[in-house]
Amino acid sequence: MKLTRRAKRMQEHHARRKDRTASLNMVSLMDIFTILVFFLLVNASNSEVLPLPKNIVLPESSAEKAPTRKLVIAVDKQQILLEGKPVMKVPAALGSKSATLRPLYQALLAKRGKIKDLQDAKGVVIMGDKDIPYALLKKIMLTASGANFTNISFAVSRKAGKADG
Repeated sequence: MKLTRRAKRMQEHHARRKDRTASLNMVSLMDIFTILVFFLLVNASNSEVLPLPKNIVLPESSAEKAPTRKLVIAVDKQQILLEGKPVMKVPAALGSKSATLRPLYQALLAKRGKIKDLQDAKGVVIMGDKDIPYALLKKIMLTASGANFTNISFAVSRKAGKADG
């Protein structure tokens, strides 16, 4: 059987291609692996570091459990902050006869409707200065539980000399 010009050309083309060895472009592969390694290194940490205001000195603890993302109530010697925004002054909170702090309660209820990305929607972290009075701490805890935030945690700094593991 006689081959057409097109069939001959295709045979020659395939014959030329058989000689070549397969090659792999490593540049693209290395770029992908570099990006993957960088991403894994950045996201490898499983614990969250809370931003610490300058005027709050946390108590020390030997706690081992890593915190989850929750609402943060920061308390220093002058004011109470919810997620970094001032809610009320500490003297007014201490002078209040009520067990719950109304401005904090209302701010917590307002935040509750907006919670979508927090891991624990019923949790708050109290980041209080180590010298705040227990009466104030008790009022804050009662207010948080009254606003249906029942999982209350305290932010502490890890004791020096405790090995991370």
